[in-house]
Amino acid sequence: MTNPGPQAATTGDVSSRWGGLFRTKSVEQSIRDTDEPDSKLRKDLTAWDLTVFGVAVVVGAGIFTLTARTAGNVAGPSVSLAFVFAAIACGLTALCYAEFASTVPVAGSAYTFSYATFGELVAWIIGWDLILEFALAVAVVAKGWSQYLGEVLGTTSPVVHFGSVSFDWGAVLLIAVLGVLLATGTKVSSRVSAVAVAIKLGVIALVLVVGATYFKTSNLTPYIPPSQAGEEGEGLRQSLLSYLTGAGQSNYGWYGLLAAASLVFFAFIGFDVVATTAEETKNPQRAIPRGIIGSLLIVTVLYVAVSLVLTGMVPYTELAGKDATLATAFAINGATWVKNIISIGALAGLTTVVMVMFLGQTRVLFAMARDGLVPRGLARTGKNGTPVRITALVGVACALLAGFVDFGTLEEMVNIGTLFAFVLVSVGVLILRRTRPELPRGFRVPLVPYVPVLGVLACLWLMLNLSVETWLRFVVWMAIGFVVYFAYSRRHSVLRKTPIQ
Repeated sequence: MTNPGPQAATTGDVSSRWGGLFRTKSVEQSIRDTDEPDSKLRKDLTAWDLTVFGVAVVVGAGIFTLTARTAGNVAGPSVSLAFVFAAIACGLTALCYAEFASTVPVAGSAYTFSYATFGELVAWIIGWDLILEFALAVAVVAKGWSQYLGEVLGTTSPVVHFGSVSFDWGAVLLIAVLGVLLATGTKVSSRVSAVAVAIKLGVIALVLVVGATYFKTSNLTPYIPPSQAGEEGEGLRQSLLSYLTGAGQSNYGWYGLLAAASLVFFAFIGFDVVATTAEETKNPQRAIPRGIIGSLLIVTVLYVAVSLVLTGMVPYTELAGKDATLATAFAINGATWVKNIISIGALAGLTTVVMVMFLGQTRVLFAMARDGLVPRGLARTGKNGTPVRITALVGVACALLAGFVDFGTLEEMVNIGTLFAFVLVSVGVLILRRTRPELPRGFRVPLVPYVPVLGVLACLWLMLNLSVETWLRFVVWMAIGFVVYFAYSRRHSVLRKTPIQ
């Protein structure tokens, strides 16, 4: 056994002073836990599979709806530049995820990374945060999928009403089918995801080709329209930054461009889910960084290309309003037949988003169960090497949410949860570089500490642009998490029961 060194002693001292709340779980122990027979995940995934998962989860309905609305209401033609700014901010964090996942190739993503750097309490907080993020994402996107299904079906609505209660059977059906696929095996899920990705990429390619025939360079002028006073939420609906500074909001201009970058950043959310599959990946030190960075580059090119074609098809003022979509630009040019094709592409896109978010939720809970922070029995894997119990539990919970709950503004909770995880991962890279410099890293973030620090600043800026209402809900959810930790998780922690070496 190697000498634990000064870091181990320091960890022990901190653990003693704080009752073990900040005791870290070593990278070596996390990797050893992956070999437990009853909770062993099957290693089936390659760099290609991970790239498919990344593209699958990021390219969703946002490319068909968010692009048009942001161009019409906030940034004008410069929405394409906003995507570049957002991609840069996202890329800073992606590099940090790539280093962590190649160093700690264990299920759980930001939860596992936090356990190795900040200690158990912070790991629990981020795990609790990710539970909310993924569960809401699965339910919200499944409801969006159901809406597109209604458009494709035409006369048949996927929502039925029982008095004052509404039941969205379309969303529930999607979650049930995907739950069965995920329980069957991650490799099978990857193959299904690849088919759906091929469909939506084909639709996007058609949109680009047809849209180019209506392209007019004059529609891109002015590229950054003159600034105009814009409507702003009042009270708890205004952004935290606006609440703290009393600043007004304007559309278009440079301020509108930066605001648009904050909006379209959320179109990239989901690439971090790739890191949750590290334990199921062959040669994760090479495959994980390639999957994360490769998928981010692909979707950035797609977003910029679509936004350029869209704003070149029609004047940006024609896309103003809450109902503008990619199909709006084609309808203005008389190509209404494209609408149905876009709906099919959106269905395929949302299917893969739900699948990969569902996968991420189960893997985070799996890692927490293996550590005893939630019941350990949930960490048992079935004959296909997947956590069947957790998959079923998550499926039922998300189906109930999607089937019966009207989310409204709760969607922003997904954003704040994701950004919070991004901040911790970026800071964690700096900490692990200092405390464990000898660890083998399949990928290293360049220009440390500048890249992680810039990633933190970018994420904090985006968090400040979220509403006060969202921040208050986030604080309440975190407070509930503290209660659960001290009432159950702290007493059942496997690490807490292990003597400090």
